Amino acid sequence: MAVAAVLGATLLTATPAAAHVTVHPTTLPAGSSDVELTFRVPNERDDANTVGLQVFFPSDLPLLTVDVLPVPGWTDKVDTRTLATPVRTDDGEVSVVVSDVTWTATAGGIAPGQYEDFAVAAGQVPSASGPVVFKALQTYSSGEVVRWIEVASSQDPDPQNPAPVLTLTPTAAPTAAPTTTASTGGSGTTAAEGLAAAALVVSLVALAGVVVLLVRRRPGGSPP
Repeated sequence: MAVAAVLGATLLTATPAAAHVTVHPTTLPAGSSDVELTFRVPNERDDANTVGLQVFFPSDLPLLTVDVLPVPGWTDKVDTRTLATPVRTDDGEVSVVVSDVTWTATAGGIAPGQYEDFAVAAGQVPSASGPVVFKALQTYSSGEVVRWIEVASSQDPDPQNPAPVLTLTPTAAPTAAPTTTASTGGSGTTAAEGLAAAALVVSLVALAGVVVLLVRRRPGGSPP
Protein backbone atom coordinates (compact mmCIF):
# COMPACT_ATOMS: atom_id res chain seq x y z
CA MET A 1 0.00 0.00 0.00
CA ALA A 2 2.82 2.34 0.93
CA VAL A 3 4.59 1.54 -2.35
CA ALA A 4 1.44 2.39 -4.32
CA ALA A 5 1.12 5.70 -2.48
CA VAL A 6 4.71 6.64 -3.23
CA LEU A 7 4.29 5.65 -6.89
CA GLY A 8 1.13 7.72 -7.18
CA ALA A 9 2.83 10.74 -5.64
CA THR A 10 5.74 10.36 -8.05
CA LEU A 11 3.43 10.24 -11.07
CA LEU A 12 1.55 13.32 -9.92
CA THR A 13 4.82 15.17 -9.48
CA ALA A 14 6.25 14.10 -12.87
CA THR A 15 3.15 14.75 -14.99
CA PRO A 16 3.30 18.60 -15.09
CA ALA A 17 6.97 18.55 -16.14
CA ALA A 18 6.11 16.48 -19.22
CA ALA A 19 3.41 18.92 -20.36
CA HIS A 20 4.66 21.90 -22.30
CA VAL A 21 3.74 24.13 -25.24
CA THR A 22 4.26 22.25 -28.51
CA VAL A 23 3.74 22.82 -32.23
CA HIS A 24 1.98 20.36 -34.54
CA PRO A 25 2.90 18.87 -36.90
CA THR A 26 6.42 18.44 -35.58
CA THR A 27 7.92 17.84 -39.05
CA LEU A 28 7.22 19.16 -42.56
CA PRO A 29 9.06 19.05 -45.90
CA ALA A 30 11.10 22.20 -46.43
CA GLY A 31 9.39 24.71 -48.72
CA SER A 32 5.87 23.37 -48.01
CA SER A 33 3.06 25.78 -48.81
CA ASP A 34 -0.46 26.29 -47.47
CA VAL A 35 0.21 24.58 -44.14
CA GLU A 36 -1.51 24.82 -40.76
CA LEU A 37 0.54 25.00 -37.57
CA THR A 38 -1.17 24.35 -34.24
CA PHE A 39 0.30 25.43 -30.91
CA ARG A 40 -1.00 23.16 -28.14
CA VAL A 41 -1.07 24.69 -24.67
CA PRO A 42 -1.76 22.50 -21.61
CA ASN A 43 -2.39 23.94 -18.14
CA GLU A 44 0.34 22.77 -15.77
CA ARG A 45 -1.02 24.40 -12.64
CA ASP A 46 -3.66 23.20 -10.18
CA ASP A 47 -4.49 26.61 -8.74
CA ALA A 48 -4.55 28.92 -11.79
CA ASN A 49 -5.91 29.16 -15.33
CA THR A 50 -3.86 29.89 -18.43
CA VAL A 51 -5.05 33.28 -19.64
CA GLY A 52 -2.40 34.29 -22.18
CA LEU A 53 -0.09 32.89 -24.85
CA GLN A 54 2.49 34.76 -26.91
CA VAL A 55 4.31 32.93 -29.71
CA PHE A 56 7.37 34.48 -31.36
CA PHE A 57 8.08 33.61 -34.99
CA PRO A 58 11.73 33.16 -36.07
CA SER A 59 13.37 36.19 -37.61
CA ASP A 60 16.06 34.29 -39.52
CA LEU A 61 13.57 31.86 -41.14
CA PRO A 62 10.38 33.88 -41.64
CA LEU A 63 7.03 32.27 -42.36
CA LEU A 64 5.22 34.03 -45.18
CA THR A 65 1.61 35.28 -45.12
CA VAL A 66 0.50 34.03 -41.70
CA ASP A 67 -3.23 34.06 -40.90
CA VAL A 68 -4.69 33.37 -37.43
CA LEU A 69 -7.63 31.04 -36.79
CA PRO A 70 -10.09 32.61 -34.30
CA VAL A 71 -10.42 30.73 -30.98
CA PRO A 72 -13.72 31.08 -29.07
CA GLY A 73 -13.14 32.82 -25.76
CA TRP A 74 -9.87 34.39 -26.88
CA THR A 75 -8.73 37.49 -28.74
CA ASP A 76 -5.59 37.60 -30.87
CA LYS A 77 -3.13 40.38 -31.63
CA VAL A 78 -0.68 40.09 -34.53
CA ASP A 79 2.59 42.04 -34.63
CA THR A 80 4.59 42.36 -37.85
CA ARG A 81 8.04 43.42 -38.99
CA THR A 82 9.54 44.52 -42.29
CA LEU A 83 12.13 42.33 -43.97
CA ALA A 84 15.42 43.93 -44.96
CA THR A 85 15.22 42.00 -48.24
CA PRO A 86 11.78 41.12 -49.64
CA VAL A 87 11.12 37.47 -50.45
CA ARG A 88 9.80 36.67 -53.93
CA THR A 89 6.88 34.23 -54.12
CA ASP A 90 4.50 33.04 -56.85
CA ASP A 91 2.08 35.75 -55.69
CA GLY A 92 4.67 38.52 -55.73
CA GLU A 93 7.17 39.96 -53.25
CA VAL A 94 6.58 39.68 -49.48
CA SER A 95 8.22 42.39 -47.39
CA VAL A 96 6.14 42.30 -44.18
CA VAL A 97 5.95 39.13 -42.03
CA VAL A 98 4.49 38.20 -38.65
CA SER A 99 6.89 38.62 -35.73
CA ASP A 100 4.62 37.34 -32.94
CA VAL A 101 1.02 36.53 -32.09
CA THR A 102 -0.57 37.09 -28.66
CA TRP A 103 -3.74 35.29 -27.58
CA THR A 104 -5.60 36.67 -24.54
CA ALA A 105 -8.50 34.95 -22.79
CA THR A 106 -11.77 36.88 -22.65
CA ALA A 107 -13.47 34.30 -20.44
CA GLY A 108 -12.00 31.77 -18.03
CA GLY A 109 -9.06 30.64 -20.13
CA ILE A 110 -7.61 27.14 -19.86
CA ALA A 111 -8.58 25.44 -16.61
CA PRO A 112 -6.35 22.98 -14.71
CA GLY A 113 -6.21 19.59 -16.42
CA GLN A 114 -7.26 21.05 -19.79
CA TYR A 115 -5.52 22.31 -22.92
CA GLU A 116 -6.28 24.57 -25.89
CA ASP A 117 -5.13 24.59 -29.51
CA PHE A 118 -4.15 27.83 -31.26
CA ALA A 119 -3.77 27.50 -35.02
CA VAL A 120 -2.24 29.65 -37.75
CA ALA A 121 -2.05 29.13 -41.51
CA ALA A 122 1.25 29.81 -43.25
CA GLY A 123 1.49 30.46 -46.97
CA GLN A 124 4.98 28.95 -47.08
CA VAL A 125 7.58 27.58 -44.68
CA PRO A 126 11.32 28.15 -45.26
CA SER A 127 12.94 26.20 -48.09
CA ALA A 128 16.02 25.33 -46.01
CA SER A 129 15.88 22.12 -43.98
CA GLY A 130 16.50 22.17 -40.22
CA PRO A 131 14.76 23.27 -37.01
CA VAL A 132 12.39 26.23 -36.84
CA VAL A 133 12.08 27.45 -33.25
CA PHE A 134 8.96 29.20 -31.93
CA LYS A 135 9.64 30.68 -28.48
CA ALA A 136 6.51 31.07 -26.37
CA LEU A 137 5.34 32.76 -23.16
CA GLN A 138 2.48 31.21 -21.18
CA THR A 139 0.67 33.48 -18.70
CA TYR A 140 -1.40 32.24 -15.75
CA SER A 141 -4.19 34.00 -13.88
CA SER A 142 -1.89 34.09 -10.83
CA GLY A 143 0.46 36.40 -12.75
CA GLU A 144 3.08 33.70 -13.34
CA VAL A 145 4.72 33.66 -16.78
CA VAL A 146 6.37 30.45 -17.99
CA ARG A 147 8.99 31.08 -20.66
CA TRP A 148 9.13 28.22 -23.17
CA ILE A 149 12.29 29.47 -24.85
CA GLU A 150 15.02 26.89 -24.26
CA VAL A 151 16.52 25.02 -27.21
CA ALA A 152 17.95 21.51 -26.84
CA SER A 153 21.70 21.16 -27.35
CA SER A 154 24.47 18.62 -26.84
CA GLN A 155 25.13 20.17 -23.42
CA ASP A 156 21.41 20.18 -22.51
CA PRO A 157 19.48 17.67 -24.68
CA ASP A 158 16.37 17.82 -22.46
CA PRO A 159 15.81 21.42 -21.25
CA GLN A 160 13.26 22.11 -18.56
CA ASN A 161 11.31 24.68 -20.58
CA PRO A 162 11.77 23.66 -24.22
CA ALA A 163 10.57 25.92 -27.01
CA PRO A 164 8.19 24.48 -29.63
CA VAL A 165 10.26 23.24 -32.58
CA LEU A 166 9.17 22.44 -36.14
CA THR A 167 11.71 20.33 -38.05
CA LEU A 168 11.87 20.90 -41.81
CA THR A 169 13.08 17.84 -43.72
CA PRO A 170 14.98 17.95 -47.04
CA THR A 171 12.85 17.63 -50.15
CA ALA A 172 13.61 14.71 -52.49
CA ALA A 173 15.65 15.60 -55.57
CA PRO A 174 13.90 14.92 -58.92
CA THR A 175 14.92 11.63 -60.50
CA ALA A 176 16.23 11.82 -64.08
CA ALA A 177 14.45 9.62 -66.61
CA PRO A 178 16.64 6.66 -67.67
CA THR A 179 17.88 6.62 -71.28
CA THR A 180 17.58 3.46 -73.33
CA THR A 181 19.52 2.35 -76.40
CA ALA A 182 17.92 0.05 -78.94
CA SER A 183 19.94 -3.11 -79.51
CA THR A 184 19.66 -6.29 -81.54
CA GLY A 185 19.92 -9.59 -79.71
CA GLY A 186 21.97 -8.01 -76.92
CA SER A 187 25.11 -7.83 -79.13
CA GLY A 188 25.47 -4.08 -78.63
CA THR A 189 24.66 -3.26 -82.27
CA THR A 190 22.23 -0.38 -82.54
CA ALA A 191 19.14 -0.48 -84.71
CA ALA A 192 20.74 1.93 -87.21
CA GLU A 193 23.83 -0.24 -87.50
CA GLY A 194 21.64 -3.31 -88.08
CA LEU A 195 19.80 -1.61 -90.92
CA ALA A 196 23.11 -0.60 -92.52
CA ALA A 197 24.42 -4.17 -92.34
CA ALA A 198 21.23 -5.51 -93.91
CA ALA A 199 21.52 -2.98 -96.76
CA LEU A 200 25.11 -4.05 -97.38
CA VAL A 201 24.09 -7.72 -97.61
CA VAL A 202 21.37 -6.87 -100.11
CA SER A 203 23.87 -4.89 -102.19
CA LEU A 204 26.36 -7.80 -102.25
CA VAL A 205 23.66 -10.25 -103.30
CA ALA A 206 22.61 -7.94 -106.12
CA LEU A 207 26.22 -7.54 -107.29
CA ALA A 208 26.71 -11.29 -107.30
CA GLY A 209 23.63 -11.67 -109.45
CA VAL A 210 25.00 -9.19 -111.98
CA VAL A 211 28.33 -11.06 -112.17
CA VAL A 212 26.56 -14.38 -112.80
CA LEU A 213 24.45 -12.82 -115.53
CA LEU A 214 27.51 -11.41 -117.31
CA VAL A 215 29.34 -14.75 -117.17
CA ARG A 216 26.38 -16.60 -118.68
CA ARG A 217 26.34 -14.18 -121.62
CA ARG A 218 29.96 -14.96 -122.60
CA PRO A 219 30.48 -17.30 -125.60
CA GLY A 220 30.34 -20.96 -124.55
CA GLY A 221 28.38 -20.11 -121.52
CA SER A 222 31.27 -21.09 -119.22
CA PRO A 223 33.96 -19.14 -117.45
CA PRO A 224 37.31 -18.63 -119.25
